[in-house]
Amino acid sequence: MRIKLDENIPVSLVTALDALGHDADSVPQEGLTGKPDPDVWRGAQECGRFLITQDLDFSDVRRYAPGTHHGLLLVRLKQPGRHAISRRVISLFKDHDPDLWRGCFVLATEVKVRVHRPPSENGT
Repeated sequence: MRIKLDENIPVSLVTALDALGHDADSVPQEGLTGKPDPDVWRGAQECGRFLITQDLDFSDVRRYAPGTHHGLLLVRLKQPGRHAISRRVISLFKDHDPDLWRGCFVLATEVKVRVHRPPSENGT
């Protein structure tokens, strides 16, 4: 899977996700640090990348409707330190098949993963 890490996700995850067989890059690596969210989103979509973020500006499932993009993982932890985020993201990518999240809006907390799939995958 091609992945882009937002600037609020530890850059060290690029190496960890690459080691799991993914093609990861980050907002800082592309010089998008501090850019508005629409620029970050456009950068991910133009490169066909699944965006991983903590930014609540990406939390509107209607605005980021499943099936209209390459995929979005919103990580929401009660204590979102760098190590906690890294551990959670790595566990998500080890314990789940992230290829099934292509085009989906995924919300992950410490204990839960909620996957909003495109309408055609929901049987509607």
